[in-house]
Amino acid sequence: MDKASWIEVSLTVTPELAEAVAEVLGRFTREGVVIEQLADPDNHSELAKLKPQVRVFGYFFADASAEERKYRLEEALWYLGRIQPLPPARYQLIKDQDWMEAWKKQYQPVMIGRGLVILPAWIDKEYPGRLPIRINPGMAFGTGTHPTTQLCLEFMEETVQPGMTVMDIGCGSGILSAAAVKLGAEHVLAVDIDPASVKSTQENCGLNGVSDQVEIGQGSVPLVSSGHFSIASAPLVIANILSSIIMTLFDEGLGDLVESGGRLILSGILAFQADEVIAKAADCGLVYKEKKQIEDWVALELTKSK
Repeated sequence: MDKASWIEVSLTVTPELAEAVAEVLGRFTREGVVIEQLADPDNHSELAKLKPQVRVFGYFFADASAEERKYRLEEALWYLGRIQPLPPARYQLIKDQDWMEAWKKQYQPVMIGRGLVILPAWIDKEYPGRLPIRINPGMAFGTGTHPTTQLCLEFMEETVQPGMTVMDIGCGSGILSAAAVKLGAEHVLAVDIDPASVKSTQENCGLNGVSDQVEIGQGSVPLVSSGHFSIASAPLVIANILSSIIMTLFDEGLGDLVESGGRLILSGILAFQADEVIAKAADCGLVYKEKKQIEDWVALELTKSK
């Protein structure tokens, strides 16, 4: 396998298939799976135009066990393909020293909402009238181009107020936490059960100069509500994770983290799942207010009565 240290496996699928494919890839790859909205560079604006499909990918070591791992992965994908046809998986050898160069070639700035732009760390360029959110991409984390992140950020532009306290449940790469501070939040609690996500959030908050205002820890709803962190509730709570996890978090007390009169922003939801999530939220005392949608993905804004 030459000097390559990693093998990248990827499939380009519809948003409806992304969750199932990611679950399969996650069994065989290390440090998580990325679901990224595909984008075409726009030479005129230097920003990205989004495509309707997503690319699901992950990595495993290019070592003596690689062929066996690939065989077992192909077997699992074959079974999934019996339920709904899948494109063939693509495999690519990645050298350690080529890692950042590979990201630089495929990742371009993405303009979001009225006044935000997601920038890779290596681009030193000003976008007048837009707040830059910088990110250093890594193996386990998205880079802001997926609709779920964009929808969250669009809602945050409308809801984050100067001096506000915000919770980011399932913070992932830390994009939303960094954006909350840049939009005016005074304090953000960012938690994730994955230690790799905690590390990535720390790095990206540092990159954006907001580390002093973002409290970062490993954990989820039960640990937050038990008083383990500096706050146990907030006027704005954000959760950009899969709908199945959102439903579980409601059972664990997600609604209780939202202060009276506060708001909850949920994303990572496919359009056909929205009604079920709204009904579950209603059982927890939250009222549906608004929905935003990009293709098959939706984000929801809900409020809690005073």
